[in-house]
Amino acid sequence: MKSKSIRSVFMLTLASSIMIAGCGDGNNNNNKESSKATNSGAAASAGASAGASAGAEKMDTSPITFSFFGADASPNWNGMKDDVGKVITEKTGVTINAEYDVGSGGGQSRIQLMAASGEVPDILFGKSEIKYLVDAGELLDLTDLIDKYAPNIKKIFGDNMNRLKYSNDDKGIYSIPTNVGVDGVAFDAGGGFELQHRVLEELGYPEIKTVEDYEKALKDYVAKHPETDGQPTIPLTLNADDWKIMITVTNPAFITTGAPDDGEYYVNPETYEAQLHYKRPEEKEYFRWLNKLYNEGLLDKDTFVQKDDQYKAKIASGRVLGLISQEWEYQEAENALKSAGKDQYTYAHFPVTMSSEYKDHSFQSVGVDGYGISISKNCKDPVRAIKFMDWLASEEGQVLLNWGVEGKHYTVDANGKRTIPADVLDKKVNDNSNFAKETGIGLYTAFAPHYGDGVKDSTGNYYTTNFPEQITASYSEAEKKSLAAYKATTWKDLFPQESDFEPKAWGALYNMAVPTDGDYQVIYQKTQDIVRKRIPEAVLSKITDFDKVYDGFLQELDKAGAKDMEAQYTELVKKRVELFTGKAL
Repeated sequence: MKSKSIRSVFMLTLASSIMIAGCGDGNNNNNKESSKATNSGAAASAGASAGASAGAEKMDTSPITFSFFGADASPNWNGMKDDVGKVITEKTGVTINAEYDVGSGGGQSRIQLMAASGEVPDILFGKSEIKYLVDAGELLDLTDLIDKYAPNIKKIFGDNMNRLKYSNDDKGIYSIPTNVGVDGVAFDAGGGFELQHRVLEELGYPEIKTVEDYEKALKDYVAKHPETDGQPTIPLTLNADDWKIMITVTNPAFITTGAPDDGEYYVNPETYEAQLHYKRPEEKEYFRWLNKLYNEGLLDKDTFVQKDDQYKAKIASGRVLGLISQEWEYQEAENALKSAGKDQYTYAHFPVTMSSEYKDHSFQSVGVDGYGISISKNCKDPVRAIKFMDWLASEEGQVLLNWGVEGKHYTVDANGKRTIPADVLDKKVNDNSNFAKETGIGLYTAFAPHYGDGVKDSTGNYYTTNFPEQITASYSEAEKKSLAAYKATTWKDLFPQESDFEPKAWGALYNMAVPTDGDYQVIYQKTQDIVRKRIPEAVLSKITDFDKVYDGFLQELDKAGAKDMEAQYTELVKKRVELFTGKAL
């Protein structure tokens, strides 16, 4: 079987951790057909043992335990001993024996090892690396299981089921998107350029729209307050530890220059031609700006050598004035500030660009697209697994996952409106880690698809707790004061809105299938190694050496084969547009 040769290759290449902005490819057609046959057999066998259609059956609540691997770390996981977990087990009979990725690895090496060894848990939450499991024949095609046993999942995705298909060449469904909500709208911003509220207040809430505005705020404040609680004040620090270099160092280059997030690529919206985004001349100017900040002492000298925990410790100390990141990336440290009552040391969000000619594309829609939950061919009972996921996708399940237990975490008034009591909300906001660990709220969304913010259930309440009234109620007084100064209700009010952009026809490219054989992977890894070496070198160089270093960086990318890789990626993007739109290009 072809998957055996694939595993042999994996065993030789596991030492390298590959970060790919995609999810696999349909090139291994023989292997895929074999995989489909295996998957269909497993599903049929499980279906026969389960009996007739799910719609006519009572929910099987007999005890069953599924092994699980999550590609994202989950430090608050409590073995389903939390409030929500107990209800899930009561309603479904399911217990999850979970293993989560540790550190900031994103599950890459662990999932590649699974593909090589065939030792795959019953279910897993994976990212782009599931392509290795698909090519090795380790994941079930969920198409028939969803059709027969998952009415709630089908209801959530509606007319967008075609967007769950793996590729043009392999239209199986190997992963159900769970990392993003369906049909939702964002009511708040959690990214951009961050500044502490104390900085804004001290400077009279200055205009923060361009990198010049942001730089001036840092410079003016640190001149007045060179120390914070007896330690040197740090104007700006970034996190370049492993893959997080993308989040805080390299991604902002396209965000500040008017391009959407397409991973390591920029896609021309007219021609669909792709190139590594670093090649855009305007992005070179962003890195030149970082170089200027470093040489002026505004950028933390430890930016490219500190580890993730050191970075977070600095933020938790309160002495970091500014960040360029996403809230989820530094939230643990900010939660520590909130718990310590240091709300003035937490952060506001601004859509900063290189100049006024650019727009921040953070809220450009990608449609229904994402990564999520899969069932392996090793799963002891695929039908129970899909029914478990489908229950979580039901209205009852969605309310439980997002709101918790009625009477304990929320109340329902005489008019049927759900409300979070003040004491519960205070703990949720100011002691979030312990709150999540005890209640389980927010810990189970990876296990099933879910509606996005702004979608209402049959009672007229929102499925999620992220809606304007609840968001504003959760803001600290420092945040409310800053927002009022900028004449905004939420941070999103400061950003360009979804309506300012056309939805991306190619969706979220981090979820696109890319080749796992041939030269693509080799070239990609070479270019990533170059990026992670040369971008820090350019930022840390003398100002007079910047052009030489950056231009050499671009030449090195092409010598590594970037142009051939970009050509392959361009063709994949075009095929994806065809798959999503049904129109030939």
